[in-house]
Amino acid sequence: MNESPYKGKTGLRRIFNALGYSLAGLRAAFACEDAFRQEVFLALVLIPLALWLPASGVGHGLMIGSVLLVLIVELLNSAVEATVDRVSLEDHLLAKRAKDIGSAAVFIALLNVALVWACVLLL
Repeated sequence: MNESPYKGKTGLRRIFNALGYSLAGLRAAFACEDAFRQEVFLALVLIPLALWLPASGVGHGLMIGSVLLVLIVELLNSAVEATVDRVSLEDHLLAKRAKDIGSAAVFIALLNVALVWACVLLL
């Protein structure tokens, strides 16, 4: 089998490597992805606001979790887009479909923020 040579790491070395890869991914997303940067700035506003607004502990958790979910989905969408672009930059129906589906996932995550916040604050 053609496994990655990085898969053999175990214990603390694997944890440190994973942390490094994760931080590199966050830096790359912030540096190269406008949408991710915008959503990080939105999170920097919404997360403190969620803690300031009157809600239960569960309500605060739901509001913050919904915002973090947007960042997670955007990171996955950016990874799909980068992979599609790596394979080919030419127009292709499947490439467009993959990118559009990723965009739809981000849109639904953003709708989820609005719905969760409305439910917590209005109900």
